[in-house]
Amino acid sequence: MGIIIDGKKISEEIKNNLRKKILSIKKDKMKPGLAVLIVGDDPASKIYVKAKKKSCEYIGINSFEFNLSKEISEEKILEIIDKLNTDEKVDGILVQLPLPKHINQETVINRIIPNKDVDCFTKVNIGNLFYGFDGLKPCTPNGCIQLLKRYNIEISGKFCVIVGRSNIVGKPLSIMLTKNDATVCLVHSKTLNLKEICKTADILISAVGKRNMITADMVKQGSVVIDVGINRDEDGYVTGDVDYKNVEKIAGYITPVPGGIGPMTIAMLMENTVYSYLNKK
Repeated sequence: MGIIIDGKKISEEIKNNLRKKILSIKKDKMKPGLAVLIVGDDPASKIYVKAKKKSCEYIGINSFEFNLSKEISEEKILEIIDKLNTDEKVDGILVQLPLPKHINQETVINRIIPNKDVDCFTKVNIGNLFYGFDGLKPCTPNGCIQLLKRYNIEISGKFCVIVGRSNIVGKPLSIMLTKNDATVCLVHSKTLNLKEICKTADILISAVGKRNMITADMVKQGSVVIDVGINRDEDGYVTGDVDYKNVEKIAGYITPVPGGIGPMTIAMLMENTVYSYLNKK
């Protein structure tokens, strides 16, 4: 049986450290602020935003929530972001995705100024990541890296396979693992011999969003399996991409869903907000 990588426990440790850091700030100074824009009434998005707000309250970050109608115009969203960009009370701006089809997601995200882009989705921050500059890091990929490091799992020299090539997880994670001296293979739906490639991985990461995408016959004995996927089964329970029950018997380390990468994504968002606050000029 593999060792369970407890993302919830590690995320709590990170949030506790951030809380201590905020408590040490002089009372006459303004606290960090995170603004979250949620467009429409998607239930999953609302649950996620609620979890972010709860983390803000615990750490000591001021939370500003904008619940916007799904009929809102793109121009109005850009207007709100422009105001938040210049608001000294706000250190981080997050637009909850997905957005309605009539709104250009790329235009909206890139309207956020880079030092307040705590999701690290803007072209500038992704460019900084590519070139290896210090700064804000994508929350979910950084959550994966931090879990590996906190469990003293060697990254350098390891063969890492990432299933999924999204701009949010797969691509930035490939950059971050490479920076940590891993050899990275980014695979996707068009990859030939997918099963065979996955089975060679020392570290296998799935970020597809397809239940039971990773089965036991795709996993090497003793490897590390990181499950980024979020799905719901026929009974409404949250599951990942990995056939956890069977893969756990083979893997050396494995993340559960829920309780693995999800809490770490929020912890990294909090860390980015505090980083932006401490480094603003």
